[in-house]
Amino acid sequence: MIKRICLLIPFLVPLTGCYDQIEVEQQSYVIAIGIDKADEEGRFRITFQAANPEVGSTISSGGSQEEPRETVTLEGNDLIATKDTANSVMTKQIALDHTKVVVVSEELARSGEFLRLIQAATRTTELRRSVQIIVSKENASDFLKNNQPLLETRPHKYYQYMINRATETGIIPEADIHRFFQITEGDADAFLAIYATTQQSEEKPQGNEDQYIAGQIPIEGGNPTQFMGSAVFKEGKMIDILNGQETRMANILDDTMEMEALYSTYPDPKNKKYRIAANFTKDRPIDVKIDYRKDQPTKINVTIPFTIEIIGVPSLIDYSQNEENRSLLKAYIPKIAEEEANNLIKKTQEEYKTDAFYWSLYIRKYFSTIDEYEKADWSHNIYPNAEIHVDFKLKQLYFGKMIDDSNIGEVRD
Repeated sequence: MIKRICLLIPFLVPLTGCYDQIEVEQQSYVIAIGIDKADEEGRFRITFQAANPEVGSTISSGGSQEEPRETVTLEGNDLIATKDTANSVMTKQIALDHTKVVVVSEELARSGEFLRLIQAATRTTELRRSVQIIVSKENASDFLKNNQPLLETRPHKYYQYMINRATETGIIPEADIHRFFQITEGDADAFLAIYATTQQSEEKPQGNEDQYIAGQIPIEGGNPTQFMGSAVFKEGKMIDILNGQETRMANILDDTMEMEALYSTYPDPKNKKYRIAANFTKDRPIDVKIDYRKDQPTKINVTIPFTIEIIGVPSLIDYSQNEENRSLLKAYIPKIAEEEANNLIKKTQEEYKTDAFYWSLYIRKYFSTIDEYEKADWSHNIYPNAEIHVDFKLKQLYFGKMIDDSNIGEVRD
């Protein structure tokens, strides 16, 4: 009997791992957290938006009449402590394990107080470092309440699909909490957060399809929420907004950003009334070479290899088979890209006094100690005074599935 008991004891040990289990229906899964300033200094208005796991699933038995999400807002001094207070109105135990986004109002982001509150994310094990940071033009509580996806009933899927696709196209940056602390504590570069809003701006700027920020996109119908552009953070405080085109260029110049092929338009070099639609692909790492010498202007040479697939030529000018026109286009597109890059770099050097491309990684090899690197001061001394040359190298130009366009002269004979 003693031998049998001794054999059974090891099998009982794994069973103790289930002592604190909580069933799915007993938890409230917070998908989005909103943070706003409160009237009292040092306090914040924190919004928790929890998803209903039964909505949109097969366990709802032919369609649930319940709401897909529950949103509550309350005041508090700390993100995690306020979560427990929210259980005074939310019946299930609040869990942050599946949180997808933290939405912070532009007012709070510009005040510099956001860094104090988000510090809790570095200590708690509940909030994942992959949570994306969104800056909303309006209060974060209003953003979460007004965001009403029409096709995707599950809020966690909405944020996942929306952010993944917008990041792939480059109109918003990759802005997880881990990257925020990595760049902010490095104190050398600017951090780009996602910019979004549910409020349509009265301002109607003129531009092409990516020269907008969220709220300016001229669109009718659908969900009022718009994701476009990025909020620029320096030393943990928001200082400016980049539009979609500038954000795309920042993603191209930053090799730590993962970005797939993006569609854009370029002015037609032979007919300025039209724009040529093209698919831009950065299919290999960029080359950043820094020539650093103490007490001399630093020289930075950046080479971006890319390919272009021409999708549409509304002017119907023959760029595919006419060798002269083709050579003109091959020289013209890199020139336009370089102008956009130089404008953004000039803005970061003169206005921000720091780069938004994480180029500080390439200069660290010139210093043997951290103290020596910090004393040289990349952000305020080296980068703003550097001589920067950007070279876009067009490796391949092709014209999709069809080489010839319609002959408008023959069509309208």
